[in-house]
Amino acid sequence: MIFKELYDYREMVCSLVRRDLVGKYKKSVMGFLWTFIEPLLQLLVYTVVFTMIMPMEIDNFYIHLFVALIPWNFVSACLTGGCMSVVSQQDMVKKIYFPREVLPLAYVTSQFVNMLFSFIVVFAILLIAGIGFNPAAILWLPVVMAIQYIFCLGITLLVSAVTVYLRDMQQILTALSLVLMYASPIIYPLDMIPENVRGIYMMNPISAIIVAYRDILYYGVIPEGTILAAAFGISTILLLVGYFLFAWLKRHFVEEL
Repeated sequence: MIFKELYDYREMVCSLVRRDLVGKYKKSVMGFLWTFIEPLLQLLVYTVVFTMIMPMEIDNFYIHLFVALIPWNFVSACLTGGCMSVVSQQDMVKKIYFPREVLPLAYVTSQFVNMLFSFIVVFAILLIAGIGFNPAAILWLPVVMAIQYIFCLGITLLVSAVTVYLRDMQQILTALSLVLMYASPIIYPLDMIPENVRGIYMMNPISAIIVAYRDILYYGVIPEGTILAAAFGISTILLLVGYFLFAWLKRHFVEEL
């Protein structure tokens, strides 16, 4: 049973997560502080752009954008970096046995931890801007994060397995990431989508997840249950598809690597 195997190798998962988090800023002068500096730099750029160069008719638009951008960075990292989670560890895959699912699982978890640290900056900015929090809405934040984690794990399992056989996937997914960013309400508000196609548009689980984050953090309201249920359903299906495809393809990873 894969769950028992992953539990037995939980220390390996934790070790890979720690290595990824520490190694990301190894020999960097600022070190782990970059986890906080990067989102602050993003916030600074978007503040300048959307208050001075391209002002939007939305109060505190830079925050409206920022609370969506941080979750999007997690999705984007799992698409563009997660696809290499197996290929980049090919020496380990060739030499020792372990459940190969450990690699995408560890990668997604490390990116999730990075997102959690980035949310410290989000919370600080919300307080400084005077937006504050709705405690009832904040209680739903772990639910949204869990749905997003399931979605990102499904994506990473799928693309990491395919990349072993098709190395062009990294370039394909980089382009796809840009398309998905504009196909989701990250830079623009959901209201800009015509109502007659909004139902289809929200079938994109990224859109549902971003809207939920924005409802909780920017508008201070509880996200719609139907939207979360749809996002959870689609994310779960994606996870199952990703898992079964990974399980099927991993049998020949060693030969392909």
